[in-house]
Amino acid sequence: MIVAGCLLSISCGREPAVKKVLLIGLDGVRVDILAQAATPNIDALIASGAFSDRAQTRPPTVSGPGWSSMLTGVWSEKHLVTGNNFEGNAYHRYPDFLTRLEQVKPELNTFAVLDWPPLGTTASGGPLVSDTVDVKLNFDGDELGYTEADQLSLTSAIEHLSNEDPDAAFVYLGDIDVVGHDYSSLAREYQAAIETADGQVGELLDAIRNRPNYDREDWLIIVSTDHGRTDAGGHGGESPQERTIFYLVSGESAQKGELSPAPNIVDVAVTALSHLEVEVDLSWELDGSARGLAQRD
Repeated sequence: MIVAGCLLSISCGREPAVKKVLLIGLDGVRVDILAQAATPNIDALIASGAFSDRAQTRPPTVSGPGWSSMLTGVWSEKHLVTGNNFEGNAYHRYPDFLTRLEQVKPELNTFAVLDWPPLGTTASGGPLVSDTVDVKLNFDGDELGYTEADQLSLTSAIEHLSNEDPDAAFVYLGDIDVVGHDYSSLAREYQAAIETADGQVGELLDAIRNRPNYDREDWLIIVSTDHGRTDAGGHGGESPQERTIFYLVSGESAQKGELSPAPNIVDVAVTALSHLEVEVDLSWELDGSARGLAQRD
């Protein structure tokens, strides 16, 4: 009976699973088109996690402030990025969550792969993701085209997730946004770009699930976007189609079901930090909160 009891107990000497985070950023996804697209990998994450297609960002609904708010956990009034020129940013005061991890838990391994240049390089006043991140890989989607750059990012991310030991990772994929601008949000090409990105999400998930220590790891998968868009494919305004985004948190430590009230884009960074057991310091002045974690919400 003692042996049986031990086998059923969570306190029989087995080491707790190592908490890890993968944030996948898909640029410029409109939520109603996401719902129409064939996205089996994202659908599976939704089924096993916490989801909202009513999450909100704030205008101006362009990528600079959107990604800045997502990764830092504060609104534009604090990080000071209000457009796609990042000059004058306050990232020294409000760093991205990977840099924050390097400051408070430097023993953790951080990783980012980015193909919109300001996210990872000095282009246009960047980088948003600082050089203190342990491994940061940059590809130039503006030069290569985002279809090719996303594939290079994907291949590099799969190799790193498969062969290294990251604790927190951010993978950015930008082609959806470009296709939306080129064809409109209602075009078949735009929906197809979302479906392609879903396949890429599936490849990233496979890389994680095939890790040799996966059964001893507690991966939180977060997937979100920086802004929506109008029917014509543009964005930057205050319409519901532009401000509404999706927010997805999945994994063993995630809640299950629809999140209510709807989250905000600034909740992403705080959720990632909280899963990694980082106590948020009030002096950081973060605007977000942890959303979708089973033990906290």
